[in-house]
Amino acid sequence: MYTYTDQLGNTLRLNARPKRIVSIVPSQSEFLWDLGLTKELVGITRFCIHPPEMFRSLPRVGGTKQLDLEKIRSLQPDLIIGNKEENERSQVEELQREFPVWMSDIFTFEDSFAMMAALGEITGKEKEAVLIIKMLKESLKNCRNIFEHKKVAYFIWYKPYMLAAKNTFIDHVLTHLGLENALAKTQRYPELDKEELKKLAPEICFLSSEPFPFKEKHVEELQKVLPGSKIMIVDGEVFSWYGSRLLHLEKCVQSLPLKPL
Repeated sequence: MYTYTDQLGNTLRLNARPKRIVSIVPSQSEFLWDLGLTKELVGITRFCIHPPEMFRSLPRVGGTKQLDLEKIRSLQPDLIIGNKEENERSQVEELQREFPVWMSDIFTFEDSFAMMAALGEITGKEKEAVLIIKMLKESLKNCRNIFEHKKVAYFIWYKPYMLAAKNTFIDHVLTHLGLENALAKTQRYPELDKEELKKLAPEICFLSSEPFPFKEKHVEELQKVLPGSKIMIVDGEVFSWYGSRLLHLEKCVQSLPLKPL
């Protein structure tokens, strides 16, 4: 019998190493695949698009917030891996009554590393997890405080405009890069109207490619509201996925049209 505690303090008991894993979080699905669990993974969500070979080959169990519980049941998982923010609590609780469910809760890189180490231990892939964590730490070191201390607004949604504020993983990434979140006095994901955006007066606006797929037309529209701001579309995956996708952060930010220190 193996006993584990997840990042929400839940205790899981497994009789053996999991052989049928369903992952309901995109960033964690990619990490599990990168650990080499290509045979153990038996189900993912429709948003688990990386890597492409995983997305093409595995059954999908709905979206992260609208899971197909019957499809999950049909896959007979011996472990489900989810996340507090990305999955609906009621659905997770229903699954917990039937299956072992390991939940992550990620706000910082250290939280992410702890998740990776724990999943490596649970799946018997400790060495592989340690290697990925080491690579991530080196890569993240190379992009720490690389930008001037500019006030940035990070947009995640349109109509209404929703932004990432403090107490989010995105804020942690922005701070790591040396940027100042324009919503430093606000928590989580507030909605702002155009007048509030004008008062905010960010020097830079990042329009994320996900969860809302911002396009150039949205840049042009927002530029009329904030004529003094530098507005650009950024790869939302590298700012919000907290698994091995973080290995792409260094290259992504180096390509941004921002003046490095």
